[in-house]
Amino acid sequence: MKAVVLAAGPGRRLGPLTRELPKTLLPLGESGTILDLVLANLASVRVEEVAVVTGFAAGRVDELVPALEERHGLRLSPVFNERAEEWNNAHSLWLAREAFAQGALLVNGDTVHPVSVETALLAEQGDGLVLAVDSSKPPGEEAMKVALGGDGAVERISKGLAEADGEYIGVALIGPAAAAPLADALEATWRRDPSLYYEDAFQELVARGETVRTAPIGSVDWVEVDDDADLARAREIAWRY
Repeated sequence: MKAVVLAAGPGRRLGPLTRELPKTLLPLGESGTILDLVLANLASVRVEEVAVVTGFAAGRVDELVPALEERHGLRLSPVFNERAEEWNNAHSLWLAREAFAQGALLVNGDTVHPVSVETALLAEQGDGLVLAVDSSKPPGEEAMKVALGGDGAVERISKGLAEADGEYIGVALIGPAAAAPLADALEATWRRDPSLYYEDAFQELVARGETVRTAPIGSVDWVEVDDDADLARAREIAWRY
């Protein structure tokens, strides 16, 4: 099995902590960095190959590849995004299209979460696109919100939704049948506006008539690390995993 980890963004809201370091390499404590936790989760569900999309301070990730491969028993392939500091992550994920061409797990490189999330996704055993969604609490203002249709499939996904059925947490399963349509939707999305998120490509898929489903993650502790408060929360919960 393969996976794609998105770790290209500059993480500006973390100030001096990410002045020269990608936020995926911020330490969490004894469990290592955020990237260590992400890779440990992937190894636990028998992923063998991981494409890590890098951009800002890419060299800091590149120099750690041998040690990370040995520590986690994975084969890592950095995919460099030279536009990472100018464009949004729809372009980053599109650059990894060969890595998910036969299906893959997708993980944001700044999401601290337990391996039960990946397990929930894989339990769906589908060949389409499945999103890990937290429906246990109301999503915040900055959350990537998900609204479902009557059939339980995704109808809308956007930060700007007024009403939602849950929050997409930045982890997904790209099934083999979804890979080519997703790559095409990603290209259409970033070419239309390079500032768009890859979730906008998910919405593009829905608009094209593709079915995007969700896997509820249950009531688990997770956090997307965007600022100092998020990092403090990540360090608080990471030891439990």
